[in-house]
Amino acid sequence: MEAKTPEEKMKALEDFLSSVPKHKGTEKLRLWATRRLAELREEIEEKKKRKTGRGVSFFIEKEGDVQVVVVGPPNTGKSMLVNRLTGARTIIADYPYSTTYPVPGMLKYRDIYIQLIDTPPLSRDSVFTNRVIGLARNADGLLIILDATMDPGAEFNEVKEILREYGIILSKPAGRVVIEVSRSGKHGLRFTLMGRLLNATLDDVRKLLEEYRIYNAHVKIYGEVTLDDVEQALFENTAYKPAIVYINKADLVKDIDTVIKAFTSSYNLPILYGSAMTGLGLDKIGEVLFDQLELIRVYTKSPNTPPSEKPLVLRKGATIRDVAESIHRDFVKNFLYAKIWGKSVKYPGEKVGLEHIVEDGDIVEIHIRG
Repeated sequence: MEAKTPEEKMKALEDFLSSVPKHKGTEKLRLWATRRLAELREEIEEKKKRKTGRGVSFFIEKEGDVQVVVVGPPNTGKSMLVNRLTGARTIIADYPYSTTYPVPGMLKYRDIYIQLIDTPPLSRDSVFTNRVIGLARNADGLLIILDATMDPGAEFNEVKEILREYGIILSKPAGRVVIEVSRSGKHGLRFTLMGRLLNATLDDVRKLLEEYRIYNAHVKIYGEVTLDDVEQALFENTAYKPAIVYINKADLVKDIDTVIKAFTSSYNLPILYGSAMTGLGLDKIGEVLFDQLELIRVYTKSPNTPPSEKPLVLRKGATIRDVAESIHRDFVKNFLYAKIWGKSVKYPGEKVGLEHIVEDGDIVEIHIRG
């Protein structure tokens, strides 16, 4: 299974570090893995603090359908924005570094709930940067807040560079590699290609994994990937986080159109602007987050009953298998067929199999044995 919890990730990193050959070619990976281990240990300690009530914890349990961490330089108005969008009791002050711990709030968009996390400033001068990065790594996406009265381009470049240094990228990669290491030692190396390797073969991947003493794993390749991408996947060396930008305090800038035009010409991210103080532009944030995170809503139903009011929230490309697993793990094992009403089928109630790709708004009725 792919490591998901901080404890599982730490165990996987420790296992890999113990088996990684020590030579010049692996120095950077070993350094990164050591730093990542320190971050995970701190994150686990934060969880313990939260459970025991000792001190202020930076760990925020995921609630709602997705979690989005709000990041940005000092004094850009993150806390006011989260307060206006969610009603959360954030600390709002007209001076930098007033926020010293994360504050969650819930934004409702259509019939889904987006958990927004207000955070301390992300900057090279902040003592909280390492902890904010930990929150960002665990989030489903980022909302980057910039200040229109300053230099939004320079602010964004610093935020982007800090994130990159910690292994978080904002540009969607051409491909992705998932390596699920088997502890049983019975299956050998298996490959599922849903894309293609660039300038490498599966034999090259096999040799690379064996260098790291990985002999039993399921390797899934999505899109276009290189051998370097496979190696980075061993240590979660980089993590892509979908993000949107909100340029705040636009009401304080006379020629805001020129500022926005200069910014949008340089960066390939969804960009909104407005004012957390007046509420300008805030109504668009939920919609743009929904699109950028590539979310879809799937409504389930039983035979002869209306569909559920609360949807399952999945990512674009999700299949009936994902829907079934979200309901109960036994649904896949006992699956017979599914009926769908919606955009993904040619006619209402069409029967489909586990690998059928669902679309936003689909209504799904799963039939199982027994």
